Amino acid sequence: MLNVAHIVDLMKDEGELTQYRVPRGLLLAGNPVQTLKHQYLSPCGQFSCGFWESTPGQWTVEYDEAEYCEMLSGVCVVRDANGGEKVLRAGDRFVIPPGFQGTWEVVEPCRKVFVSYAPQASESRE
Repeated sequence: MLNVAHIVDLMKDEGELTQYRVPRGLLLAGNPVQTLKHQYLSPCGQFSCGFWESTPGQWTVEYDEAEYCEMLSGVCVVRDANGGEKVLRAGDRFVIPPGFQGTWEVVEPCRKVFVSYAPQASESRE
């Protein structure tokens, strides 16, 4: 049985930092440095949350997971495959559904909180 000791406090400085660059096959502009800090990863690996940040650059994205995001700082532009775009700034909260394809551009260094759910292959998308 779980108790309050199992509640994950996102404000605590826990979790492992992973720093990486966008793979060349996805990179469209710049050479952004990205940092990922998982604060929680479920035992099954389908649900996670934490912090992500990036320096300026642009790359292609294809979401298999549903992701809730809250921008903490910076400016980004997300564009869909048809050229539609959404500018994201500190304070913006949004969900990117599985199946979204397009580009992500960091205009000003940014930081966001993310909550991600990756359905199993057998689960259907709505």
